[in-house]
Amino acid sequence: MSWITESNRQKHFKYAILCGFAGTFLFALGVAMGLEYKDYAYGGKWDWLDIAATVLGGLVGQAMQVLVLYLIYLCL
Repeated sequence: MSWITESNRQKHFKYAILCGFAGTFLFALGVAMGLEYKDYAYGGKWDWLDIAATVLGGLVGQAMQVLVLYLIYLCL
């Protein structure tokens, strides 16, 4: 998985975990698309691997959210 260590994709992954945990996977996807559009609008190129890193982080965050909610449910 060397593609995730290139550029700033580890930051995309890390911050998307927070987005997925506080919001949802779809929120993280929206953030990914917005970040890439911003890069593109300022003269950069569209990078699908940045989006993939953000989506993977969003999935991890959503899984953590579901686990926490399940543990809260078990305690009730």
